[in-house]
Amino acid sequence: MKPTAFLKENWRVLLLVVFVLGAVVALFLPGGVMGDSSYASQGESNQSWTEDPINLEYGLGLEGGTRISAPVVGMTAENVDAGVVSDGEVDQDRVTEIEESLYADETLGLEVGDANVVVHDDGTVSVELFLDDVSEAEFVAALEDADVEASEDDVREGVTQETRDDVIETITLRINEAGLSGGQVTDAEMSDQHYVVTEVPEMGEDELQAILEDRGIVEVVAYHPGGENGTQVNETVLTGDDIAEVDPPRQPERETGYEVPVQVEDSSAEDFQSDMREMGYSEQQGWSNCRVQDPQTGEMTFNDEQEQHCLLTVVDGEPVAAHSMSQQLGSSMASGEWVESPQFRMGAQEYSDAQALSVNLQAGELRAPLDLTEGNVYSLQPALADQFKSYSLLIGVLSVISVSGVVYGRYQDRRVAAPMILTALAEVFILLGFAALIRMPLDLSHIAGFIAVVGTGVDDLIIIADEVMSEGDVNSQRVFESRFRKAFWVIGAAAATTIIAMSPLAVLSLGDLRGFAIITILGVLIGVLITRPAYGDILRRLLTDR
Repeated sequence: MKPTAFLKENWRVLLLVVFVLGAVVALFLPGGVMGDSSYASQGESNQSWTEDPINLEYGLGLEGGTRISAPVVGMTAENVDAGVVSDGEVDQDRVTEIEESLYADETLGLEVGDANVVVHDDGTVSVELFLDDVSEAEFVAALEDADVEASEDDVREGVTQETRDDVIETITLRINEAGLSGGQVTDAEMSDQHYVVTEVPEMGEDELQAILEDRGIVEVVAYHPGGENGTQVNETVLTGDDIAEVDPPRQPERETGYEVPVQVEDSSAEDFQSDMREMGYSEQQGWSNCRVQDPQTGEMTFNDEQEQHCLLTVVDGEPVAAHSMSQQLGSSMASGEWVESPQFRMGAQEYSDAQALSVNLQAGELRAPLDLTEGNVYSLQPALADQFKSYSLLIGVLSVISVSGVVYGRYQDRRVAAPMILTALAEVFILLGFAALIRMPLDLSHIAGFIAVVGTGVDDLIIIADEVMSEGDVNSQRVFESRFRKAFWVIGAAAATTIIAMSPLAVLSLGDLRGFAIITILGVLIGVLITRPAYGDILRRLLTDR
């Protein structure tokens, strides 16, 4: 047979082989097809490959870990007349004016990051406060002081969808920057209240709460003699938004603590350099002139009467490190050369603080805090999860053996039974490869979906075999094709029914049911499009004369 004729006649089987080979690559290629750079360092020692040669990621049920569901703290004044949008253009100066007015209101007692003005795509404006101890009347009064027309009817509990999306994105980045795999952050609505659901395998409750409870608002504050009679004052000179690139924490050679090298955005570098000049950091008296932090204990003592030039690293309003301006950095700012390569080092006394600083700078600040006191916590110990993993593998093997025994007992013909079992296993293998490709964290619900796929897959293959063999021997390809076509219509209709029935479960936030539905739908699609036609070709070759 010519190669072209062979390909034309057996392309369905060849397509199945291609997908199986693709699954092999996705499952066993070191680092995975979509592996990231974090795997490179692991691959050098080959430890990761030795411990787990399969590129599958597992969820809480198979790996252990913690899931925390918590609402976002805040209240929102919707559809207010703020004078922010004119002729389709957003007046950023007006936005800044409103926020500054809210921060200046002593009744609200806002701190950095507690207020936000949102301009929606349709041009409407909402104002958010990320506090839980402000009344609606106080909020409305503060808005009126900012020349914003609003009433208590416009105020509701909760935050905007844009803020929730920003919170989810930031938490996701924090989990990724911390080197954790398999984490998921989603938005769920329960009892008319929105919750941010964070799920991270192999992490304890306290560790995950530490990631979620920090706002991560990073500032560089200049502590310098700029007040009356030369007293010390604090002025924010950089925020997290001004940082372009961040390197991992490292320990300096001649100093205690840890440092985090950063690069400032070009758009902010000129202003930062100008501020340092005006405050005296670029002159000799501003070099190596910070005695706030004890080099041995790391404790900080502020004396506003003692002239000092310090650069404080402040996270969520708390100083974590104090550094002097070095002669080299100060000289480069005095000459104006620093803006050409705007880099410097931030710091922290403890490695955990330095690591948190690095993660917060890369992921950005949490737009609004989470109310962990109103949250729900689910935690599973890794040892118990390992048992679930072993039992899941055992159940999977038993299901395959049981189905194989039933199929062979039904047909008593290896030509029919053997390809049927192998095709069903290929379907599961392709599904596993797809899960490894997209880094889907597998949980107990997914395992239930895999078992369901084995059952429904073999059901469809039995329908094909029975339809083809029910009317006697198959002595020609034309007879086989006619019978196979009838069987495939039945399978296609059943597949469509299954997909329609499972679709709501796959779309709605219904917890573990969603994973079961997704795997079942994917298995049905792979079966109808790839494995069922391939089994038909195999059966045709075995049962017909050609």
